[in-house]
Formats: sequence, structure tokens, C-alpha cells
Amino acid sequence: MANKIIYKKYFLVVGANHRSSTMLFRDKLAIKDRQLTNVYDRLLDAGIRQSFVLSTKDRTEIYAFHDPLTNPASEIIKLLSSHAGVGRGEIEAQTYVLTSGEAFRHLLAVCCALDSLVIGDPRVSNILNTSYNAAKHAGKTGVELDLLFEEAFTTSKRVFRETEISRRPVSIPAATVQVARDLHGDLSHCSGLLIGAGEMGEMLATSLLSAGLAHLVVTHPTLTKADSIGQNLNCHVGRMEELPILLAKSDIVLTSMNTRRFTLTRDTIKSASTIRRRKPILIIDTGVPGDVDYAVVELEDAFLYTLDDLEKVTREGVKTREVETNKAWKIVEDEVTNVFTEQKKLVSDNKGLMSNDFIEGLRQKALAEALGDADKATQLFFQSLKQYEKATKALPGVESNDLDK
Repeated sequence: MANKIIYKKYFLVVGANHRSSTMLFRDKLAIKDRQLTNVYDRLLDAGIRQSFVLSTKDRTEIYAFHDPLTNPASEIIKLLSSHAGVGRGEIEAQTYVLTSGEAFRHLLAVCCALDSLVIGDPRVSNILNTSYNAAKHAGKTGVELDLLFEEAFTTSKRVFRETEISRRPVSIPAATVQVARDLHGDLSHCSGLLIGAGEMGEMLATSLLSAGLAHLVVTHPTLTKADSIGQNLNCHVGRMEELPILLAKSDIVLTSMNTRRFTLTRDTIKSASTIRRRKPILIIDTGVPGDVDYAVVELEDAFLYTLDDLEKVTREGVKTREVETNKAWKIVEDEVTNVFTEQKKLVSDNKGLMSNDFIEGLRQKALAEALGDADKATQLFFQSLKQYEKATKALPGVESNDLDK
């Protein structure tokens, strides 16, 4: 256990999230499932024997555990540059490199949904857990990396058990039901339309159905996607070519296309409103960026809400969520402090000690690199010893920069 704790010094994460980068950049950087094998192979070729790749809509990150005498950040940036087809300068401008305590804190924040686009969304932890287990079963991680992630998942469970932070994402569907009832009253007399296949749109549709929505139709340019969501929600499927008719029959419209193009324009909604004889229509735009032309708000009978608008509806609960978020961060900081307090003690107890196997490994490495030159081998060997000693002395404790947020 002692060695495993000390190894946290060599934990590293390189990545981009919704704060550090643009959506266009993250689209380029995204690593699809079919590309994972190639990326893991390239990491291995770069000497990174324990790694984990996380790529979602909001982030692409590579977590790595590395040898004390190497720093793979440069190789990972090089890999990402090649993968995304952009220059190294652009990669460095929109990514972050975190090591040791900062990397561990970041992992905990991601796992506890504190670094998410929607703070407290429990699905983030589930996605991370599922992805990591797949990488672990494929033999891509390793003992030390597994230990770090086990600690992260344990901390995540504690955060969701001891705080109410996960109530935040639930408030958005609740706000949707509230504004729908404010406009239409009893939802059992209303029809709904879901345009697109985004998770948020499907989640809001589920909430409306649970709240008593009488009828729901889902449509998507790709009919197979519409069929899949229709099965999930147990609702009817409509063709995208029939969108004007579908709109005219709908009291509540959810858009979830995320195509960066307006799915619904002012003229489209105006035509539907005319057919509806100006009966009010509620439009919930979950697209990021928006799916609906904001000029729609100029229409008297159309009521447009974005995710930001829904968040404002829940503003009364903001103070409560802030308290819960602070509680969650306190748990994270306590975990980071505990880990590195233990690490500092272990380093102090074992200072200056190296196993015979480790020293022999450095000697063999030096001999291989020297290609038979005894003097050069000796020089390389002592250089490695000094590098290891320097790295060990730099191991963080409670007072180190690794604990600065």
C-alpha cells in the first residue's frame, strides 16, 4: 500500500473541458469508441503503460500513471495534436495539464460531478465508472491507476450520500413541468413533440409524460434514431418531412438537435400558430447552442424557454444548491489532504530507500541505452539515481503546492 500511495506523485491528466475549450475544438478532439484501440496503442508506444481515455460531449481527457523518471505530457499533447488534426499550439492553448495532487483533485471533481456542465448530475459519475471499467477489463489501466479511480469512486459515493447536490439537475425537468402547467394547466389535455435525440430532451420528455402529458411524438432526421427514442419513451414516431403538421398539433415542443443550425425559425412557428388558431405553444430549447431562432419570442402565441431560462425558474433553490456544492467540495478537499498527508509520512518513513530490484532496473536501462559504452552507462545510471532522488524529495505533503486549489 505504501508504494501505491507514493506513486500518486506520478499521476497525470491532460485534457479539455467545457471551460478550457470551445465546442468546435472539443468536436475535433473527441475520441470515438472505434478510435480507442488506436489511441491506447499509441499511448503504449509512447511508454505510457497505464492510461484511461475519457471522451464525452463536454470533455476529452487522458489520465495516465507514469514512471518516476518520465513525463509523458508532451507525448500526450503530440498524440492529441495528430488525432485532432490541429497544431500543437492550439492544443496547448485549449487544454490543461495537471499533475499529482491537482490531477487527483480534478479526478475527484469530475467523478463527483463538480466539474460538470450541470453540477451534480449523477449520470457523469455513471459514465465515468462504465468507461473506466471497460478500459480496465481491456487491460489498459493498471494497479496504481486502478487504486486512484477506486478512491475517486468511493469519494463520489460519499458525496452523493452525504449531500443533496444531485438535486440540481432534477430541478430542470421540474421547471419544465412547472412552466408547462402554468401555460396549459392540466397536461392530460396536451400533446407534445420531441425534435432530436439529445439526452436532455429525452429527460424532459420523460418528466412531462410522468406529469400526465397525454400524447407525445418524437421525430428526427434519422428515422432509426427516432424509432429508438420512441421505444424508450413508448410514444409515436413522426417523420421530419411532416414537421409543419406535427408542430401545428403540438402544445409543447422540445428541441434537442444540437446541430448549430436553427431547427425552428420564426416563420415556421408563425405558420404553425396560424393553423393552431393562435392557441399557445410552449417551446423548450435544450440545444447548445440553441435549436430555435430567438426571434420566435416576438410571436404573441409562442413561449420560448432555453435551459438558461429554466435555470432562472429554479433560482429559489440556488442558495440550497450552493450549500450542498460547498459540502461536496469540502469532502473532496478532505480526501486530497488525507491522501497526501499519508503520502508525506510514507516518504519520510522511507526516505532514501530503494529496492534492489529498482536499482537493478535502472542499471539495466543504463546499459541498454549506452550500447556497450561502460563509462556512458555509469554516467546514465547516476543521472537516473539523481533524477529519482530529486523526484522523491519533491513528493507533496499537506503544505505543498499540490494542495493549492
